[in-house]
Amino acid sequence: MKKCPYSAQREKILAEAISPVATELRLLDASDLISLLRFEYYGNLADLVASAAELFFHPGTVNFGLGGNYTLEWGGKPEVVLDLEIKPRGVTVYAQLTLTEDHAGIEISHIAFQNASANPDENTVFLERSLREARYTVSRPQALAG
Repeated sequence: MKKCPYSAQREKILAEAISPVATELRLLDASDLISLLRFEYYGNLADLVASAAELFFHPGTVNFGLGGNYTLEWGGKPEVVLDLEIKPRGVTVYAQLTLTEDHAGIEISHIAFQNASANPDENTVFLERSLREARYTVSRPQALAG
């Protein structure tokens, strides 16, 4: 995606939203992820991403996007990049999630708003709200009247 003034803000919003998913995926062995990418076992990768996402998001919100890449050099630390499709209500985000030993990062490739506003700030607020609404929330038990 061509970077614009609001790209960094949107990537930060997305990173905060899917950080628990990235944390779950980082629990997997890097060599397993690399093997799945190398041998194009995309169905298996899709299952792993769905399993990590189902703990935090409504079904179908975070999906494997049919691709990825990896860096694995002698003496170096592995890096895995997974294409993701994040689809909360009213918006689709195509992004690349980078997983390393110590951290994860996200880069947005494209955002498609279903009913885009002419104001980019309104679109950014919509993205944040839509991601928040797509997350599972834990409600506190209410005291029984008695």
